[in-house]
Amino acid sequence: MQDLGVRVLFQGINMQRLLGGLLITGRIALVSIILSTVLGIAFGLLMLRKNKIINILCRIYLEAIRIIPLLVWLFIFYFGVTKAFRIHLDGEVVCIIVFTLWGTAEMGDIVRGAVTSLPVHQKESGKAIGLTDLQIYRYIIIPQAVRRLVPAAINLATRMIKTTSLAVLIGVIEVLKIGQQIIESSILKTPTASLWVYGFIFFLYFIICYPVTIFSRKLEEKWQS
Repeated sequence: MQDLGVRVLFQGINMQRLLGGLLITGRIALVSIILSTVLGIAFGLLMLRKNKIINILCRIYLEAIRIIPLLVWLFIFYFGVTKAFRIHLDGEVVCIIVFTLWGTAEMGDIVRGAVTSLPVHQKESGKAIGLTDLQIYRYIIIPQAVRRLVPAAINLATRMIKTTSLAVLIGVIEVLKIGQQIIESSILKTPTASLWVYGFIFFLYFIICYPVTIFSRKLEEKWQS
């Protein structure tokens, strides 16, 4: 049988290195998602405040995160902030900071949208029967808002997992960087190394993100039925 180059994945400790890089990718994504969820909920509730100054500041933050590419934010923190303040930030830490800032903004907007999409009369009905604002949010607003925001929040989590591939551009030794190293060391002996290595990395991302996407879709269909 003709050797197609797949053996490059199993030479030495290449497979172990790729899986180890995947753990780093997963760690960045997991920490960023957890922080973004907590901070994003708080940010979303903050955007619901009827305060003009707070609303303007929240909008500036949200638009700045959305307009400026994440790669630029990574460079700003990794090369700019560290030099300006003469501090050392590990590439992994920079990724967590930037992805958390991005995730917080997006999660906050999801929370705001989920709450504001609820019919106004439900809140008014709660007040009519004597419920406090806290009770209205606890028993009426939050249970309904959760159904609307969870699918979108899960989709955001999958986007964050995929976006961790940008970490390679600031020197983080994650799965994509390790894949590049394996290709560079094997390309002369195995010309098709890039096909197999990147194909395997694609497979790793797929088996992580696809089930989450399907779960989100099924959950949304169940709650809308």
